Amino acid sequence: MIREDLRNIAIIAHVDHGKTTLVDGMLKQGGAYHENQATTERVMDSNDLEKERGITILAKNTAIHYAGKKINVIDTPGHADFGGEVERILKMVNGVILLVDAAEGPMPQTRFVLQKAMELNHRIIVVVNKIDRPDARIQEVIDEVLELLIDLNATDDQLDSPMLFCSGRSGTASLSPDIEGENLIPLLDTIIDYIPAPEGEAEEPLQLLVSSIDYSDYVGKIGIGRIERGTLKVNQEVSVCNYHSDEKPRRAKIISIYQFDGLSRSSVQSATVGDIVCFSGVEELSIGDTLCSTDCIEPLEFVKVSEPTMEMTFSVNDSPFAGREGKFVTSRQIRDRLYRETLKDVSLRVTDGDTTDSFKVAGRGEMHLSILIENMRREGYELCCSTPHVLYKTIDGILHEPMERVSIDVPDDASGAVIQKLSARKGELLEMGKAGSRTRIEYLIPSRCLFGYRSEFMTDTKGEGVINTLFDGYQPFKGDVITRYTGSLIASEQGEATSYGLYNTQDRGAMFIGVQTPVYEGMIVGECPKMEDIVVNVCKKKHLTAIRSKGADEALILTPPRVLSLEQAIEYIAEDELIEVTPKSLRLRKRILDTALRLKSQAKLAK
Repeated sequence: MIREDLRNIAIIAHVDHGKTTLVDGMLKQGGAYHENQATTERVMDSNDLEKERGITILAKNTAIHYAGKKINVIDTPGHADFGGEVERILKMVNGVILLVDAAEGPMPQTRFVLQKAMELNHRIIVVVNKIDRPDARIQEVIDEVLELLIDLNATDDQLDSPMLFCSGRSGTASLSPDIEGENLIPLLDTIIDYIPAPEGEAEEPLQLLVSSIDYSDYVGKIGIGRIERGTLKVNQEVSVCNYHSDEKPRRAKIISIYQFDGLSRSSVQSATVGDIVCFSGVEELSIGDTLCSTDCIEPLEFVKVSEPTMEMTFSVNDSPFAGREGKFVTSRQIRDRLYRETLKDVSLRVTDGDTTDSFKVAGRGEMHLSILIENMRREGYELCCSTPHVLYKTIDGILHEPMERVSIDVPDDASGAVIQKLSARKGELLEMGKAGSRTRIEYLIPSRCLFGYRSEFMTDTKGEGVINTLFDGYQPFKGDVITRYTGSLIASEQGEATSYGLYNTQDRGAMFIGVQTPVYEGMIVGECPKMEDIVVNVCKKKHLTAIRSKGADEALILTPPRVLSLEQAIEYIAEDELIEVTPKSLRLRKRILDTALRLKSQAKLAK
């Protein structure tokens, strides 16, 4: 059976190349909105964090109707840390739209997602987006895309992939860079003509591979996947099994089935081969499970998702301010939340830590883990997080470490400072050239050597630089390297920071807190420019005297504090420091809060 009325595609690209904006245009021209209906930009970025940051974090499904056919479209993240989202949904589609920025050209994540699509032999439609940019270099980008395809050992069919030229913001596409498009019809026609229709046996026993999981307060877990074989019906008895597990198949009953239609889901009584559906009724469900007919249990193999490369330790908050702001503070609550996240995020690993109230959480990168922490604090969780560590591997008796391919676009006058800093961090220069009016540099560098570099990079490039990283593989350990050249200013007592105490401390370094901020002993209140920790008293009050002048306290001029974001805090902290995360506050602190005990511990380590 060939479903000529259906096409399943995913849109893949590097971060910020315009995937979600192009989906907006496809929805508008595919009749997803009523006439005069109010629309929002980047409608697929429905998560609060996605809206705030302007990036896609979770892969999402939608569907449009064109020329009597239904096109299921999956919008994917472009950031390297969320590559697991892309890998797992590629099993649901028959082809991909590879989006490339007309000025930036193929970037590290473009290579990664294209390679994954080619491994599954998916058909590829190349779209050069943002052709209306003033710095667009369309012909050069076309050559770079073809070079990338050749570099990834593309077949003759893949080298002959159709190429379109779009402006996602304007909602136009054309088959030639010299012809200005009027709408996205050329793109929709290419999808219908070039992407193969789903095939399968509708009369055979059911097979459905679960590629994503959603949750509803009303019906519980909702599985999302494509029907590979057979037909799924409401109230049908199914067996749930897993190709990679030896567990006995479990029985379940399908309560409801939904299909994607525009921005909503429509309830249906049955669905058949090729349909991407949501279903409820299976409680114990995880990504990679297969729904089969009860009389023919044949699990499908799930794509092997790349391993995590970085680990942080999450633990119960044990500071003097513990429990003041959070709703969920116990180890059981934190543990349940972390293990629940692994059901949705296939590239996350959670294991119990060295103590009963700590957990090791491994992910793809700092942003991957910081998004999890940010979501948890918004839900009311309170916890402590350690500095990130890379995950080493021993291969043939030799210690190997993860390496990152770093792609950097900077103004010409900033390239010297960038090269100097990355070379000092064990970076190996791969390529250097011009990209329009800017310099593009590619480095291979150990993942651990990038900790704390992003803030330095933004300072060196005066905020104009763009840095992108992508996991490149494991290589032998490159040796020790110093990545932090500063120390910390540590509060000596509990209380409230006073203007007098801060005024007398700010000469020692940059402050992280302002007046009337509650502090406790061992809390980090600022940064010391030297590689040493200094204990300071920010709660110190001015002694009263008999003679008082009216403006005595008004003369204290304080430097505004440097407020660190969660990502900056993760980059900043050292081995013996933690981040205290609560729904309202982020505090940096030492592991050992008591000053005397901390100094004894440091003296022991020095011996």
